[in-house]
Amino acid sequence: MSRIVNGKVDVLVVGGGITGAGVARDAAMRGLSTLLVEQSDFASGTSSRSSRLLHGGLRYLAQGHIGLVREASHEKMRLSRIAPHLSDPLRFYFPVWKGDAWPRWMLAIGVHVYDSLCGGRNLGQSKSHSPASMREEVPGLRQAGLTGGVSYFDALTNDARLVIDTLRSAANAGATVYNYAKFVSATRSGVEWDCEVRDEESGEAAGIHAASVVNAAGAWAQTIPHSSVRLRLTKGVHLVINRSLLPVDGAVVLSEGQRILFVIPWGERVILGTTDTDYEGDLANVRTAPADIDYILRVINKGFPGATIRYDHLISTWAGVRPLIAPRRTASGSPSDLSRHHEIRMPEPGWFDVAGGKLTTYRLMAEQVVDRIGRYLTRTLAPSRTSQVPLTEGVAGVQYSGILPPPVEAAVVRHCCRNEWARRLDDFLVRRTSWHYYYPSQSGIAEEASRWMAAELGWNEEQRLAEL
Repeated sequence: MSRIVNGKVDVLVVGGGITGAGVARDAAMRGLSTLLVEQSDFASGTSSRSSRLLHGGLRYLAQGHIGLVREASHEKMRLSRIAPHLSDPLRFYFPVWKGDAWPRWMLAIGVHVYDSLCGGRNLGQSKSHSPASMREEVPGLRQAGLTGGVSYFDALTNDARLVIDTLRSAANAGATVYNYAKFVSATRSGVEWDCEVRDEESGEAAGIHAASVVNAAGAWAQTIPHSSVRLRLTKGVHLVINRSLLPVDGAVVLSEGQRILFVIPWGERVILGTTDTDYEGDLANVRTAPADIDYILRVINKGFPGATIRYDHLISTWAGVRPLIAPRRTASGSPSDLSRHHEIRMPEPGWFDVAGGKLTTYRLMAEQVVDRIGRYLTRTLAPSRTSQVPLTEGVAGVQYSGILPPPVEAAVVRHCCRNEWARRLDDFLVRRTSWHYYYPSQSGIAEEASRWMAAELGWNEEQRLAEL
């Protein structure tokens, strides 16, 4: 039996990543009847495969994208207020060696500007560091040629949890959301869109009459019927190791030409990444390649020569694609040079494409989309309140939200299945808890979680083993 019933809505959102979740929340909070559908699990694409940072993008200043940095910096501060449980202020150390693309004096000016673009007050004060100060703050750095550096503040987050909590807030405001529900087709009929949505679990289809449709499908956006989106996809890879191998107290930025790579402390672990290379493969099967690992380890071991991080030190990896907007004239040039700006278009009446952008700017993107929907529907909508209302206000089970994995216990499984739409084992291990990335594969946690989930969802042994 299908979970989805025929119906009529003001807004049909296609895509359950961070952008779609933000649109659903904003639309529902402004009184629009809202339905969101996601063909797989929520946040299963790009929105669970990022560097897990809320940031303005310091390196974008060097590219001249001051407006983008200001926009993202303001949003970083807003998210730190409405979702403090998903915003952990973190000092980033940016060491400089002789011959680097960005000299120390340039970075010193850059971090001062960066603080000012946050509205005059960042999450912490930036500093300039002498070589001795940088060695003291970040033990183990390569000493030869070190000229000092700078430090500044951004925030660590949990990207998939940000999606889930945004969706919980949307549902609390009246939105209906479904994972494993595929948008099949849409036909313009009078002033509405007649859409077909298929429940991927039952295989049954439902008809949805929508006054407006928002294509927020991320990397899949250009494959959606009626889409005007044209993307250039780039792959980013991250590695996870034990923090004992690289015992940093703050994040570290290592430059490789114009590219930068992060060393990010994450509880008892450290996240290393990311790469930025063009991608043309299967969107549902983005993989970490040996060349990706080689690049990251080479940069890390060059910056920390005593660490000697090896393949057998890796606990886990993840890889995803960035759905960047393709330049109108040419797609040449380095992927790192492509702008992270977003675009909102209405190629047909009532059809809205939203693409590009950053995890940090999702709330603003959503507000702008709903503003345009309101104008199209000739509705006088109340101003957006998503920058003031706490993300988890009135939502139960907040104790299982956060940046680090929750405790390994059956109660967490029950909560995620009953309150957070976890339907498959990887929904739970990868996106609800990050246990898959945090704990070594031989720990037995996946086996234990599969038994807890089977008891909650009624799987037989064959189903449990298939999920495992």
